[in-house]
Amino acid sequence: MKKFIVLLLLTLFTGSAFAGSCPMIAKKLDSKIEEAQKMRDAGMAAHKAGDHSKSEEMLNKAMELFKS
Repeated sequence: MKKFIVLLLLTLFTGSAFAGSCPMIAKKLDSKIEEAQKMRDAGMAAHKAGDHSKSEEMLNKAMELFKS
């Protein structure tokens, strides 16, 4: 019975400990989205200017942000 109570308490409190990391993960994601948006805008500007190699480079770098 003691093992069951200990297991139950650990299960309950472990979940709440991990819940505190959500804001940190969201902040990290927000910074990646912001950086990717800047690279996307720069890539599209290069595309419109006719510099397609620069455009592809910027857009691929933006995509790489989400692979890591």
